[in-house]
Amino acid sequence: MAKCTFCNKQIEKGTGKIFVFNTSKIANFCSNKCEKNLLKLKRNPIKFKWTREKKKND
Repeated sequence: MAKCTFCNKQIEKGTGKIFVFNTSKIANFCSNKCEKNLLKLKRNPIKFKWTREKKKND
């Protein structure tokens, strides 16, 4: 199973979205919320309490 690129949550098989950058880097997303925060708003996941990245660094 893949992990969300933004929140690091496990994505169940058959769900989520995959985004491929022009540099052939792949980003997996569990929800639209994670996709918009990373791509459109260019946010850092470490700054948000609801992400597992934040919980790892605390």
